[in-house]
Amino acid sequence: MQNTTIKNLVILGGGTAGWMTAALMAKVLGKVINITLVESEQIGTVGVGEATIPPIVSFNQALGLEEKEFLRATSGSIKLGIQFESWSREGERYMHAFGGIGKNFPFCDFYNYWLRARAAGDTASFWDYSLNYQAAMQNKFAPIKNIPNTNLPGISYAYHFDAGLYAQFLRRFAEAKGVKRIEGKVCDVRRNSDSGFVESLLLDSGQVVEGDLFVDCSGFVGLLIDKAVASEYDQWDQWLPCDRAMAVPSASAGEIVPYTRSIARACGWQWQIPLQHRTGNGLVYSSRHWSDEQARKVLLANLPGEALAEPRVIPFRTGHRRQQWCKNVVSLGLASGFLEPLESTSIHLVQTAATRLLKCFPHRGIRGEEVAEFNRQSRLEMERIRDFIILHYKVNQRRDSDFWRHCEEMAVPDSLQAKIDLFRSSGKVFRDYDDLFTEVAWQQVMLGQGVVPQDHHVIADGLSEGQLRDLMQSLKTLIRGTVKQMPPHRAFLTAGR
Repeated sequence: MQNTTIKNLVILGGGTAGWMTAALMAKVLGKVINITLVESEQIGTVGVGEATIPPIVSFNQALGLEEKEFLRATSGSIKLGIQFESWSREGERYMHAFGGIGKNFPFCDFYNYWLRARAAGDTASFWDYSLNYQAAMQNKFAPIKNIPNTNLPGISYAYHFDAGLYAQFLRRFAEAKGVKRIEGKVCDVRRNSDSGFVESLLLDSGQVVEGDLFVDCSGFVGLLIDKAVASEYDQWDQWLPCDRAMAVPSASAGEIVPYTRSIARACGWQWQIPLQHRTGNGLVYSSRHWSDEQARKVLLANLPGEALAEPRVIPFRTGHRRQQWCKNVVSLGLASGFLEPLESTSIHLVQTAATRLLKCFPHRGIRGEEVAEFNRQSRLEMERIRDFIILHYKVNQRRDSDFWRHCEEMAVPDSLQAKIDLFRSSGKVFRDYDDLFTEVAWQQVMLGQGVVPQDHHVIADGLSEGQLRDLMQSLKTLIRGTVKQMPPHRAFLTAGR
């Protein structure tokens, strides 16, 4: 245990990770600790994380951010889900839509009723019963909590935004709450010779920044967590074969659709993220199967609008730090690990890690028990998300390239294989206690990519055939009527300007 009372928190690195952390710490702890953020304008950020998942809404609300102001400041748009294209077979598509689907019953999820109806000849898609999906396909949005005149849940949503603009927005917020920003590059990290704890940062200006607890948001370089305290890194490339990304913005093309597109390519996948002022694009691929030049040609040939810059390559290693918190250094964002942005979890992992640090904050010294619990939770969170991402690769049905054949044939973690086998045989899927993704998320990916259960839950047989038909028809009618009343997505974005 370090006996020093934690009064001075130093965050190394700005960008989305640094300023999200600074904003949250300032909001909650700004009156009891001093918060300093060190960053250099000479050091660029990765800054391609433009898509999020629904918990970001709660994060912004916790800070007290006004949604319309946030959307204006970040050129943001609404996200209702992720459309996966050609992940099962070429030309086929499905959506991981946020929120619920249909109506769940005690002890039995709705998809069991859909499976029963399907076996009886009903041709309706599972997504006919998703309010989010239907709104997304019609390019509509309204922040409704419930379907009118029912207790059925309404829209669940997240955002697309410019990550650089979001960081600037949070910087203004954090500085107004008392966060001190220091411009400078770190020349040396000074540590205690006995404990190995970081004591101060020496900047290129000669300034020394002292702290009790350091948060490393220095990106892939991991200046503190890797170079200073040497927390080891476990790679997961045996399950996630992509190791490079190429990103480029393009001009907006037509409508701003309220969903992310994930398009499978021969050796990876492409993202398209619509913002108000441009579209974010990128290609995640395996360097063992494609050269950078091959990736560049594929990306530029499949943009929705004119390229606004030269594509830039971002090498990465999928995996995580064995100790995300090591000594008095806590790593967040890319410094702590990386999972490719297939399910838009990068910004969410910053949010949860910063929240976890708040819950485990070492007020009267760093205790081994708190550090161990922080690291245990961090590891489980990463492993659960890892499995969900691997799922997309494993259950593909493509046979058009060595890349996809390798993904289908590869062995996967036992925890994931058990989920796939259980769903395929019985139609059952269970969410682990600490799993970010709900049962309906797992259902959508497996059904969308052709994993069709051989059975449904016996509870679904409790309805007569007529009751089942009435249930399915009434749900479709409710959803269609609700979507019809929604304003266009663009109208929501521009209202009140």
